[in-house]
Amino acid sequence: MNSVEKRAILGVGGIFALRMIGLFMIVPVFSVYGDNYAHATPFLIGLAVGIYGLGQAIFQIPMSLAADKFPRKPIIMLGLILFAAGGIIAANAIDIYQVIIGRALAGSGAVSAVLMALLADVTREEMRTKAMATMGLTIATSIMLAFAFGPLLVGSLGISGLFWLTAAFAILAMLLLFVVPTPMRVLKHNLDNKSIGEQLATVLKIGDLNRLHVGIFALHLTMTAIFVLLPHQLTEVMGLSVRQQGLVYLPLLFVGFAVAIPFIIIAEKKRKMRQVFLAAIALMTAALAFLAFGSQVGVGIIFGLLLYFMGFNLLEATIPSWISKRAPVANKATAMGLNSSSQFLGAFVGGAMGGLLLNQSNLLAWGLLSLVMGIALLLIIPIAQPPYLSSTTVTIPKNINIQDWSRQMLAVDGVDELVVMAKEQVAYLKLDKTQLTDDSRQALSHLAQSPLDI
Repeated sequence: MNSVEKRAILGVGGIFALRMIGLFMIVPVFSVYGDNYAHATPFLIGLAVGIYGLGQAIFQIPMSLAADKFPRKPIIMLGLILFAAGGIIAANAIDIYQVIIGRALAGSGAVSAVLMALLADVTREEMRTKAMATMGLTIATSIMLAFAFGPLLVGSLGISGLFWLTAAFAILAMLLLFVVPTPMRVLKHNLDNKSIGEQLATVLKIGDLNRLHVGIFALHLTMTAIFVLLPHQLTEVMGLSVRQQGLVYLPLLFVGFAVAIPFIIIAEKKRKMRQVFLAAIALMTAALAFLAFGSQVGVGIIFGLLLYFMGFNLLEATIPSWISKRAPVANKATAMGLNSSSQFLGAFVGGAMGGLLLNQSNLLAWGLLSLVMGIALLLIIPIAQPPYLSSTTVTIPKNINIQDWSRQMLAVDGVDELVVMAKEQVAYLKLDKTQLTDDSRQALSHLAQSPLDI
């Protein structure tokens, strides 16, 4: 990776980590500490936890539609401000309704998809799966750290202190946004004349993108349900306290990711993304089916979770990369917004489903979750391999008009997209090599004022 891509991954990854840790620290402790708020009932406590995910599911799409029409960074900053404001309201809450309002406001700052689209803008096609895999690991690790540190910190900080910490993390994330390069996207097809409805319809008509939305929905439904069921089972079967359970999740996550890395490389380098993707869903289906029968013993829980985390990491790493390849260039954020909405809707449904299954038998609970993944697999099987384009990095010539130069670049046959980072004097060209001719190669070398290896 070049220096621009490393800066982008550092900045975007840090923002993701701070948001996820701030969000999920509350989850494993709020069911206990939520009783301290006035007017609290079991339903309202559950609503306070889940309303964030519902807010994310609702607001991802409008935020992403805006990000395809306007610069991405101001929209991300707005989302982080809402996230911080929600944390401050919840930190000062004296009744459960104020907590719900704060969590809902924080959820309206739904910028996960915009962050992914920004990262896709500033990474080359060949580096994108690596970048997205890093984001997948960052998200998964952040969730695990949150589940580990939430119970440890709530004793000294209290539930209000955790909400204040959430707000502080949001402010740190705003500062990290300045680390990320600021791209200028130059597209062949401008969105200015497209209505929001037309923009959304363009993406919804692509069947393979809808199959990816089904995949992320099932992934986060089962993941959230698992973390509702697991704390009780780890206590009953293995005698672990809530504080000790984070030490189980972390090594399993890292082992699962280490095993998944070679398959992530195969998916991209060998162009086997479809095969790896379907195999990951099948593995998760089998892992949940195994837990239906093997979760009565500690070894069974550990082995089943290890298999699940392997599949989980594969899907988290490949879905964003696949969307960035398959989505129309001008609608990348919109496609990612729909995917993020599916993700958080899955988490919301998974939390509710996990609560309903909490007092059911292991066979029924884990069996139903396995059935969810199995149905998702059947729906996704028709998916086609994503298109594989290539990228090249161009140093922007000095003393030129960048707008005119960009338009000339895009006019060359075979150039699919151009992302310009004026401050760094670097541009990324996204190329369809099947459309490149000798004349177009010469034209690109002339515009770059240097020979290009394409």
